[in-house]
Amino acid sequence: MTSYLISGGVMSGDQQVDILIANGVVAGVGSAIDATAATRAVKVDAKGCRVLPGFVDLHTHLREPGLEESETVASGSRAAAKGGYTAVSAMANTFPVADTAGVVEQVYRLGKSAGLCDVFPIGAITQGLQGSALAELGAMADSEAKVRMFSDDGNCVSDSVVMRRALEYVKKFNGIIAQHAQDPYLTKDSQMNEGAVSARLGLKGWPSVAEESIIARDVLLAQHVGSRLHVCHVTTAGGVEIIRWAKSRGVNVTAEVTPHHLLLNDERASSYDPIYKVNPPLRTQEDVLALRAGLADGTIDVVATDHAPHPAENKECEWQAASFGMIGLETAFSIVYETMVKSGLLSWDQLADRMSIAPARIAGYESHGQKIAKGAIANITVVDPNRAWKVDRDLVASKSRNTPFHAMKFSGSVIATFFNGAPTVLDTKLVGASHDN
Repeated sequence: MTSYLISGGVMSGDQQVDILIANGVVAGVGSAIDATAATRAVKVDAKGCRVLPGFVDLHTHLREPGLEESETVASGSRAAAKGGYTAVSAMANTFPVADTAGVVEQVYRLGKSAGLCDVFPIGAITQGLQGSALAELGAMADSEAKVRMFSDDGNCVSDSVVMRRALEYVKKFNGIIAQHAQDPYLTKDSQMNEGAVSARLGLKGWPSVAEESIIARDVLLAQHVGSRLHVCHVTTAGGVEIIRWAKSRGVNVTAEVTPHHLLLNDERASSYDPIYKVNPPLRTQEDVLALRAGLADGTIDVVATDHAPHPAENKECEWQAASFGMIGLETAFSIVYETMVKSGLLSWDQLADRMSIAPARIAGYESHGQKIAKGAIANITVVDPNRAWKVDRDLVASKSRNTPFHAMKFSGSVIATFFNGAPTVLDTKLVGASHDN
């Protein structure tokens, strides 16, 4: 196996060091590097760059099986690698739904076959995502995929009894329930955030309370049964406050925010361009600032992309007919850098925590989110904060093109990604990846 020397990059604690990668692990850091081995290694120039643990996404839609016209595990893995990710968590809303051991094992093996990042399936909470009968939680946990996170994402588990049973069931194997917080009755036929912009545009509004009421119920349920709850894609200032309150009471709750909710607000809908139609919806600028503050102070634990690819015909149509969702794996780091690090809200160590260490810890991905030290598995991302780039939807690695960031310029770039010691991206370009599916 080829060895690599990441030269001159800055690590945690602002240390500028060389890192030697050999046989899939970190073979040495700084003065501990064997000089002879270093001369034989392929050099990766990281001067002016930051070297971070490989990013981990807890919320990815890879669409396979059944919806391969939007994305496949292989194409999604390419997008993940370009975005600096070494692990992604594949949501269960496929066709068939990932509600059995057989389906999650299929997704897991497809990820192994692609070989560009670890693909960890998320199992459905309920059969067919219907919100009534529990899915095969135990069988999925015991499967080759060893599922520990379960979600009906795309649908909310709105029945309190079903949610309680799910929280109780996963305790036996230290599982976690990831809730899509959306009251289905308060959001029926809703198209965007409820507020001044929706009133002006004549689009049915999606009130903040539809999210906040479910979060409030679920943190109380999690406290009552002593189980682990993860809140998907928080979007409102009120939701942040509820989670902050729950954590202050010792509730075992974690939460995520998406890059697009850190950057965009509901004024984008004024264009009537469905590229900005997403579930949950873009909120007000006040909500955006509250989300940034919540991520900065740790109320929100992680950044998760909610990468949601769709074919062109599902987005290039009138707003009401369009699908909800946008892609985000390839732009996530740049947006978090722009909104959180450049603004001074997060340090580099805190960015590494929110994008790698914390998500790996929450999901139990033991080979990810590790400190870059001798003997650690070499899942590493190198980023250049000064390398500017412009998003081009025609150049994305994803099979779909529904990015709301097309033609936007960002100042931070992913330069290299190493997965299990092998490069998947060098000098911003994919390496060793087929492009046939």
